[in-house]
Amino acid sequence: MSFSYAKNCLQRFCVDEFQMNTETNNGFFSNDLLPSLGARINYATKLRKFIISPFNPRYRCWEMFLVVLVIYSAWISPFEFAFLSYKEDDALCIIDHIVNCFFAIDIFLTFFVAYLHRESYLLVDEPKKIAIRYLSSWFIFDVCSTVPFQSLILLFTDHKESGGVGFKLLSMLRLWRLRRVSALFARLEKDIRFNYFWTRCTKLISVTLFAVHCAGCFNYMIADRYPDAKKTWIGAVNPDFKKESVGDRYITSLYWSIVTMTTTGYGDLHAENSREMLFDIFYMLFNLGLTSYIIGNMTNLVVHWTSRTRNFRDTVKAAQEFAKRNQLPPRVQDQVLSHICLKFRTEALKQDETLNGLPKAIRTSIAHHLFFPIVQNVRLFQGVSPNLLFQLVPEMEAEYFPPKQDVILQNEAPTDLYIIVSGAVELIAQIEGLEQIIGKAVAGDLFGEIGVLCGRPQPFSVRTTEISQILRLNRTALMNILRANPEDERIVMNNLLLGFGGFGYVDHQTNGGPDIKRHHDTALTSIDINNLEARVKKQEGDDVQEVNESMNDLSLNLENKREQNEQKVELIGPDDKGTKSCQLNPEVPCCSKSCSTISSGSKVTKSTNKRVTIHMQKKESLHHQFGKLIILPDSLEVLFRVAGQRFGGYNFKRAVNAEDAEIDDIDVIRDGDHLFFL
Repeated sequence: MSFSYAKNCLQRFCVDEFQMNTETNNGFFSNDLLPSLGARINYATKLRKFIISPFNPRYRCWEMFLVVLVIYSAWISPFEFAFLSYKEDDALCIIDHIVNCFFAIDIFLTFFVAYLHRESYLLVDEPKKIAIRYLSSWFIFDVCSTVPFQSLILLFTDHKESGGVGFKLLSMLRLWRLRRVSALFARLEKDIRFNYFWTRCTKLISVTLFAVHCAGCFNYMIADRYPDAKKTWIGAVNPDFKKESVGDRYITSLYWSIVTMTTTGYGDLHAENSREMLFDIFYMLFNLGLTSYIIGNMTNLVVHWTSRTRNFRDTVKAAQEFAKRNQLPPRVQDQVLSHICLKFRTEALKQDETLNGLPKAIRTSIAHHLFFPIVQNVRLFQGVSPNLLFQLVPEMEAEYFPPKQDVILQNEAPTDLYIIVSGAVELIAQIEGLEQIIGKAVAGDLFGEIGVLCGRPQPFSVRTTEISQILRLNRTALMNILRANPEDERIVMNNLLLGFGGFGYVDHQTNGGPDIKRHHDTALTSIDINNLEARVKKQEGDDVQEVNESMNDLSLNLENKREQNEQKVELIGPDDKGTKSCQLNPEVPCCSKSCSTISSGSKVTKSTNKRVTIHMQKKESLHHQFGKLIILPDSLEVLFRVAGQRFGGYNFKRAVNAEDAEIDDIDVIRDGDHLFFL
């Protein structure tokens, strides 16, 4: 009957396995890798017919059901061994037979359960290998713990009752099933769906209760089998203890076991004969190891919780001693302590540890999901290609800053560019020896771009006004990515100049502070760095010529290529008398080449006429051709006429560039292009 039931169970498992394999086809990991411990991945694996995956959810439920039966067996086996006599028609005997049947079914199913290879982490589904592995490992022990020896002996000896010690020792073989509980706890400790602390505590409590239960049962069995009942640990207190109910005797045994384990020893229950003394000796030695095991595990769990707090207090104490020893200003001391406190709070999130332990592709996906929507709305990166943003986002690092903490200082070397994710900062400049707030930036704004992109010291300090999360981008990484994307590089530099020429300016009044004006209803605050630096230079006693040269730094070092119409960017001088302006093309690359110097008090217009090289016809290489350098006219008709005149009166109708692309519009020709006339 049990084998037919097992066959039906096997068929049901296989059908469920096939359905699961055909219905699910995606997951975080490949099916042939080491399975995750509680992660929500697809365990679907195409196995042979009638082979069950060990990760099948229904097979997991079957294992959990067997664990419940193991717990029952672990309690009833010592209890029967000490307090009960085995009777074939007893209800407890019938329950034991039912439990044994379930474990017999599991033995049969194990021959059809795939196993994970230790070296390759592949599921082995070959029936022959599964059978050999099981027969050479746990098969004999599982059979011995499942066979009803007492029933077989009673059947062949024709006895109705068995109370001998030898018969009862056979029932103790069922404790072998406890290996399932041990394997369960080992898996739960690594399962991310369960709290590690409470899993460990449950395991320690279970081990302790099982030890108390077994010791109490074994010690009572010694007293029950001793010839003189009055010379036993329980008979010395209650000579008629055998007449007491089973529950009272069991509670008394547990009381003795707990008192002995905790080394309390009230003296009311103690060993009376050599057998009990010998058992007590071994039990107390066992308790020494068990107590050490429990105390060690609990200490590790508690220390793990308190170690961070202890390290935090030590760090704060060291910082206070450092500030006192070096006589740091109170403002700097507050910033140091605020940074340490915020770091303690953010370290609990373990964001850096989590990201650093992941592969680069996963880190990139996470960074793209978290920061890409923020970066693409930053004014400096407006209009750039998605590829550039995709390359920039993984290079950014998120940092937290407490209120009133300096992020960058005025005149420090440019090393990083910053983007505000949340919070707000103030832009502060030292003017005439006093700190003056010249602007404010909020979520979505950036700062530090002037020093990073133009290689100049930071023109102002930046200080947080509230807890802020800020993205930091290293200058080296930014410049390398921009050089690899020249088209986006020009757009970024153009956006940088537009930020000063179009977003706003600071109008300094004669007797007032800076007045920040906004243009085009933009939410970004643009600061006139020229006026700011001019006033700083004036404070330091520099002459007017040095101030004018510093005003022109943003318009210097520009490439000669121009692709769009001219755009005028006005740089406001240090005083109200003279201004400087420069005609700049919106398509401006990084500050790598020079442009003309702008003299003080005058307006100079940079010519936007494009120079092109024309050729008679296209050949394989341009190095062996002598073209003619001309100024690009305003229309194609004029261009064809000029080319015909330069090459001896030809009547050209078509023109192509170096990439064999036909030119049909004069505006698509770039400065420096080579044109070939046909």
